[in-house]
Amino acid sequence: MHRAPAGNDSPYTMEARDAAQAPEAAWEAKGEAWVLRLRGDWIGSGSRFPDLPARDPSSMRVDAAELGSWDAALASRLWAQLEPLAQRNVPVDLQGLPDGLREIVSLALNGTPPPVAAPEAKPMGRVARLGARTTTWWVDMQKTLTFFGEVLLSLGRWMRGGSDMRASDLLWQIEQTGPRSLPIVALVSFLVGLIVAYMGAAQLQRFGAQTYIADLVTVGVVREVAALLVGIVLAGRVGAAFAAQIGSMRANEEVDALATMGVNPVDFLVLPRVLALLIVGPMLTAFGAVVGMAVGWLVAVGIYGVTPLEYVYSSFQALTLPHVLVGLIKGTVYAVLVALAGCLQGLSAGRSAQAVGDATTASVVQAIVWIVVAASALTVVFQRLDF
Repeated sequence: MHRAPAGNDSPYTMEARDAAQAPEAAWEAKGEAWVLRLRGDWIGSGSRFPDLPARDPSSMRVDAAELGSWDAALASRLWAQLEPLAQRNVPVDLQGLPDGLREIVSLALNGTPPPVAAPEAKPMGRVARLGARTTTWWVDMQKTLTFFGEVLLSLGRWMRGGSDMRASDLLWQIEQTGPRSLPIVALVSFLVGLIVAYMGAAQLQRFGAQTYIADLVTVGVVREVAALLVGIVLAGRVGAAFAAQIGSMRANEEVDALATMGVNPVDFLVLPRVLALLIVGPMLTAFGAVVGMAVGWLVAVGIYGVTPLEYVYSSFQALTLPHVLVGLIKGTVYAVLVALAGCLQGLSAGRSAQAVGDATTASVVQAIVWIVVAASALTVVFQRLDF
């Protein structure tokens, strides 16, 4: 109960004050909205509220600026007055009530405490925005480095025989990412190899150097193109699937269940996927290179008149061990980056369908960015090493 402090007033003064603080409730129209004004002391009073408006207002609020003392009976009366409006989905604003009374009425109407008005956000300056972006970037970098460290620790546990990874999961991931990726890898390698061979041959023909078509196609496809194509195909097909699978498990709290049972999620979910792409990456790269070289043979022999044996001989002359190793190393690195990007985004996803979709998209974008950065860095390193 909230009462006004009593003074040493005379009976006449107290009578005048009581008359001034008599309980009063009135509806006031503010356009399509209505305001319920409360005045005076509402302590055990038998005063009744006025009838509800004849038609539902667009919104309604309570103004208790002139409210004096009150007790729990007022909360009951307010609930009885406002509950029909709440049932008809009329917005009811209780911010004008005292804190204690507002909480009681809001809990009675909605079953939840009233929202606390957030302070108005001040616009950020350029320096503040730059600092916020830098902080976000640094947090993401820390999260990525932490994830890489956890994967390395998981790999170490597997090599020592103490990992939670199951061999059946690894074999299943190899089957899903390897053989099932062959058709799309073959199609993309065929089309891109056709473009490389045709455009290169068109330029070499100007100098009468059609015999070098084999050198151009072999070196370009084996060393660079096949690995890059495989990485991009895996990012769209496999990396997105990894993010969606793990993200859905996180949304369904399956990842938390694994941790509760004492199973390391990185060992159980991430490691088999990373090892699977580590194994199938160089194989898919080699397959894509063979398809690209075969397309070059078709273009050179069928369009530019190079003899079949001459093309094969030139291809084997150009196909040196360094070119093969560089292509396989790049393909392996790109495949592992795809697996890491997909698993990282899956484990970082929120717990909703929208968050899983965002994680899937982010995994593809992040994998492609990592592939391009890795391709640039590896090319510079190999060139500096004359390899």
